[in-house]
Amino acid sequence: MMNGMEKSDSVIVAVKPTNKGTQVPAEPVEPRTEPKGNSGGQSTRRAQHRESVTQAADRIRQFVQREPRERLTALLHHVTVDALRWAFFELKRNASAGADGMTWRMYEEGLEGRLADLHDRVHSGAYRASPSRRVNIPKPDGGTRPLGVAAIEDKIVQKAVTEIILTPIYEAEFLGFSYGFRPGRGAHNALDALAVGLMRRKINWVVDCDIRAFFDHVSRDWLVRFLEHRIGDKRVIRLIIKWLNAGVMEAGEWRDNLRGTPQGSVASPILANIYLHYVLDLWFQKKWRSHEVGGDTIIVRYADDFVVGFQHKRDAGKRPFWAVVPRRARMSFAMGW
Repeated sequence: MMNGMEKSDSVIVAVKPTNKGTQVPAEPVEPRTEPKGNSGGQSTRRAQHRESVTQAADRIRQFVQREPRERLTALLHHVTVDALRWAFFELKRNASAGADGMTWRMYEEGLEGRLADLHDRVHSGAYRASPSRRVNIPKPDGGTRPLGVAAIEDKIVQKAVTEIILTPIYEAEFLGFSYGFRPGRGAHNALDALAVGLMRRKINWVVDCDIRAFFDHVSRDWLVRFLEHRIGDKRVIRLIIKWLNAGVMEAGEWRDNLRGTPQGSVASPILANIYLHYVLDLWFQKKWRSHEVGGDTIIVRYADDFVVGFQHKRDAGKRPFWAVVPRRARMSFAMGW
């Protein structure tokens, strides 16, 4: 199934899914959600496409579980025309158009020819990612949150690659205290886990952390290096680099600050989780918690927000935690008791 496997570089692999190996009741088994189909012949065809996508994802998931330290070097062949068709019908039909002005309904006209052409360009290397259309969404605090609206073809390819390739690989890697943008998990699960940790562990001090403008400041170079720990298929890596470097269109001008991943794109949530898995989660679990803390501790992360609980104030204070974490992530943090 996976031709051309090779040994990966040295990498820490998650072994215990929860805080200090303790199973938290608020961390449920993560069932795979299935997309909905329509009635009639289309429903049958979409069910077949969904089954094909599920089988491809399952094969990758099984291999990753069986060979946790192997790099996967043959992945892009799973992105078939059927997979692209499935991804297209999974997208929101009333979503705003990207910089290309193409809507879901417009792309549906002549769909089969469009998907065949897109498939050929993806596999030949001729596919080019389009700039995202920058939209500023008002925030409750009076500021704005910049979102990138991707072109329809970029959404299709990102959806297929994310669901068939990235999710099966990294769901086997992510730690149990990570809850954001993961199948079968959500904010309520994170709150439940935090409540259980505070009540059942020796926690007396809590630090609430938020990474400022996280999606805008992710190091692309480090993100690609992290991806290469598990993904040896250079074609998949090149696809992701194309998405990262596509830039944005704002007020009729193309811009790219050479950092970050567009918030709002299909692939950005899992890319953000991959980055923080290596930068924060594994470091906290394997190094800081094991060697730097004198008492009990917990952590619950939801995307770029996380809460850390400590038994002793000296572990929670500016030294070492408050001083170490911002440097570790190379980003600006907002922290509070």
